[in-house]
Amino acid sequence: MSSDTRILIVDDHEDTLYALESALAPLGYQLGRATSGDEALKQVLRGQVGLLLLDVRMPGVSGLEVVRYMRRVEQTQHIPVILLTGFGADHELTTTAFGLGVADLVLKPVDPWALRTKVRYLYDAHRRHLALEREVHHLRALIGEHTGTAAHPRPGLPHPDARVPTQRPMGAHAGELEKDRT
Repeated sequence: MSSDTRILIVDDHEDTLYALESALAPLGYQLGRATSGDEALKQVLRGQVGLLLLDVRMPGVSGLEVVRYMRRVEQTQHIPVILLTGFGADHELTTTAFGLGVADLVLKPVDPWALRTKVRYLYDAHRRHLALEREVHHLRALIGEHTGTAAHPRPGLPHPDARVPTQRPMGAHAGELEKDRT
């Protein structure tokens, strides 16, 4: 992940965006903003997003729909997401959110200290995960060079949250994956 990776804050209310930006500013990370689910998806798909703070209920594309889409796309499936809601705790929302691999569900108004701690941990963990993944790919390429064979592409490191399912390589079947492990 490059140094221009940012934390994307998504909410349809300007005052909430401002409050979240103010709460996170002391961390010194680059922040981005979006006011809709559609706009958030566009920014996430363009890359350079290392963490998403996402309002659950927005007109048009909801926060949960954004997460569902992100989890189906390989380039975005490991980006940590903190969902924000101002409508109180809801068992169905909680079950759905954590089932999609959301890192946390935070009630508004947010506690700035708690939010900064969560954001710092998730953002830094995601950056370390990507750095390790790059190193694994680099080492596999070196092994391929030294053995004179092309290194077979393998899936990256597992998602730090074990609830997020791993994606099989395109065209791979369970039997082919088992052969690779032996």
